[in-house]
Amino acid sequence: MTGPDRRLAALRGQMREWAADLRPLALEIDRDPEAVRRHLDLPALRHLATMGIPAEYGHEPERIDGHRFHGVSARERVVVMEELARADAGTLVAAPGPLLAGVAVGLVADQRQKEWFYGRMLSEPLWTCFALTEPDRGSDAGALTTTLTPTPRGALLNGEKRYVGNASRARIGVVFARGRRGPLGITAVLVDTDTPGFRAEPLDMIGLRGARIGSIVLDDVEIPEEHFLGRHLPATRRGVWAFVQTFNLLRPGVAAIAVGIARAAHDYVTAHRRVLRAADRDRLDTLDRRIDATSRLVWQAAAAVDARGTDGHLASAAKLRAARLAEDMTLAAGELLGPGARLTHPLLDKLTRDARAMEFLEGTENMQKLNLFQGLLGGKVERDARRHVGTQ
Repeated sequence: MTGPDRRLAALRGQMREWAADLRPLALEIDRDPEAVRRHLDLPALRHLATMGIPAEYGHEPERIDGHRFHGVSARERVVVMEELARADAGTLVAAPGPLLAGVAVGLVADQRQKEWFYGRMLSEPLWTCFALTEPDRGSDAGALTTTLTPTPRGALLNGEKRYVGNASRARIGVVFARGRRGPLGITAVLVDTDTPGFRAEPLDMIGLRGARIGSIVLDDVEIPEEHFLGRHLPATRRGVWAFVQTFNLLRPGVAAIAVGIARAAHDYVTAHRRVLRAADRDRLDTLDRRIDATSRLVWQAAAAVDARGTDGHLASAAKLRAARLAEDMTLAAGELLGPGARLTHPLLDKLTRDARAMEFLEGTENMQKLNLFQGLLGGKVERDARRHVGTQ
């Protein structure tokens, strides 16, 4: 599959139209991430607020050109993410919605848990969070120290989480903790953030400020037994499996955000420097071709995880390449617009800062290389994909 079909082309066209509403908000959200609350009635943000909720839980699908869209596939998500990030990645990541937490719920929650989670998401625009990373330990499952201590009615949750998107806004969280030793002792739980003992605050960020990335302290947070995700599944399909699969399914979307940032920077140079020397024109054309090629790689990665969620190696390649592209394109934009460009072009400065954040979202460059290398050794990445990834 080389690109979106007519159905997804219609989705792209609609997202591109809605994205126009986000562009004027870019600097406002960058200065004050909570300003997004004043714009929740915008069509793009309304779509994001319920994107990924299946129809069987009462989600009325988006109807575009006779097609229905629930946002449950990776291919739908990459279309949405690239177009909205091209308008403003900061506003995109500031939006309420299920996203990471919703994908985890879809993978391992039982019927009642899904009804509870999706029902709350449909009742009003709510922010969610996905808490795995810990201070000084990153996302290393083997080093996870957040604990679940059994009680007669469930468990007490204790520990700290760091670098959690929308942590201070979230009303519902999916939190990973350890109930016993070993990788099979890790469990994901649903957390109502109004529960006593849950405290979250935003961290100071340079880029993607709209995401309100923060830290969480969990102090004897009561978790009822019915909020343990994956109770009906074998231990091998709960904690570690749940977050690996979630990352596989969402990573193409993160790569699409990086592609959107690169396209935005390319658009900015084209709009603000109409006359270019031959060498500069060649440089910009080369970057344009890289953007298109990376967008195709992202699409292939999305199609791969839709076909089989365990095949996330191409998604790692896409994320690795897209993050590097976003950085290269924004740096080139500053150079092409001349000395002091980031001082005289605040929006370009924001794009450059946002691009740096893409290195860390859903895993750093080294993590993606390790995942891709494992795929290559295992024969899970096709030979033509290897050539595609190697073209930089």
